Amino acid sequence: METTQLIWIIAVTLLSLLNIIWQFDLQTRQRRLRERYDRLFSGAEGADLRMGLETLLGQVEGSQAEVHRLQDLVQRLQATLEHSIQGVGMVRFRAFPDIGGDQSFALALVDGKGNGAIITALHSREGVRVYGKPLTAWSSLYSLSDEEQEALRQARRMVEGD
Repeated sequence: METTQLIWIIAVTLLSLLNIIWQFDLQTRQRRLRERYDRLFSGAEGADLRMGLETLLGQVEGSQAEVHRLQDLVQRLQATLEHSIQGVGMVRFRAFPDIGGDQSFALALVDGKGNGAIITALHSREGVRVYGKPLTAWSSLYSLSDEEQEALRQARRMVEGD
């Protein structure tokens, strides 16, 4: 029994010594961290660093506000651009066999969704006649001539990037 007690006493003593060494190490590390912190934020240099960090934080907050403003602007521009002319197609042709020079034309003007108009000008010896046909989603309620269809294809390729 005395041997068991002696073993326990030695074990507890060793554990106590290990605990003391460990605490000493932790205190040393804490003291070094405290010294670093004090050097960083004390005196004139620390005040400069603190003011610099506060200035940097203010700049970051200002940048975030600017980013939000620009995001709102981009959304408004995208909404506006959806209704602007994004595709243009033009085909020149000879409307009448006795008139030379391909003076007649078909012009397609469309937004990104294929809404817009086709304007056709037919040149003859008596004058020029101009016709307009509305477009909705790449088609028209009015029949389109071959030249008008080609102008619409050109405009669509421009919009779709083909």
